[in-house]
Amino acid sequence: MEFGCSLKSCRRLLETAKDLGVQVVGVTFHIPSSCKDLQAYTHALSDARCVFDMGAELGFNMSILDIGGGFSGSEFQLKQVHTAVTLLLDAYFPTLSGVQVIAQPGSYYVSSAFTLAVNVIGKKVVARDWNGLAQDELTPDDEPEFLYYLNDGVYGSFSSKLLGSTIPAPAVHKRGSTAEEPVFSSSLWGPSCDSLDQLVDHCLLPELSPGDWLVFNNMGAAGLGDLSSFSDPSAIRPPVYYTVSTADWYNIQEAGIAVDNIMKNFSMVLYGA
Repeated sequence: MEFGCSLKSCRRLLETAKDLGVQVVGVTFHIPSSCKDLQAYTHALSDARCVFDMGAELGFNMSILDIGGGFSGSEFQLKQVHTAVTLLLDAYFPTLSGVQVIAQPGSYYVSSAFTLAVNVIGKKVVARDWNGLAQDELTPDDEPEFLYYLNDGVYGSFSSKLLGSTIPAPAVHKRGSTAEEPVFSSSLWGPSCDSLDQLVDHCLLPELSPGDWLVFNNMGAAGLGDLSSFSDPSAIRPPVYYTVSTADWYNIQEAGIAVDNIMKNFSMVLYGA
């Protein structure tokens, strides 16, 4: 587990806290954004209610519930969590209970601040048999699968993948692409040739070539953070280019906000681009 304890350990810990004179004021849990099963919130809130009841039996006045920070930069994911959590909170922690519910939405707010563009530096074509196993050579009847190697990986901007985060499929930016272009089963890999350096296990992409670009949205939460022990000390951080829509630029000027040196280096992009 990343942190915390199991429900089975909670009573013992609460009893120990009481013996030591430690005041326990609440419960926190964390469900990572990579978890797609919203039932996890049902189990977590039910367990939290149990812990509150244990605490009350032992004389603790617990008043804080922290539902963690497993929010990506996706509004759709946030709405899903909101729908799943609202009814459960009404059931387990109604307003009259006096419990203050808080969360840690930092990742949600900063994710959309950065978009990462990576370059395709290598390509490999394999075939898949009926069991999903890679074959060394293509046959005329086989559906090809493409392995693409990128100039950034889990030992760089995608280090959150090693901690369990899911990397969403990217958008394609290449010359001459059309909406009617066929797509193929693809996987994305970093440049290290390490078996752990797999960014996306499966996605559908048009056929790419070295030199084409892939664009990953919502990379603000992890892409520029402290890469810690997972990072390659020799790796060069991607350069950062600031952009602002023309509409926002004009709003800034109309509001009379002073344009400092950083703002002067912004790149102009079409509104809605």
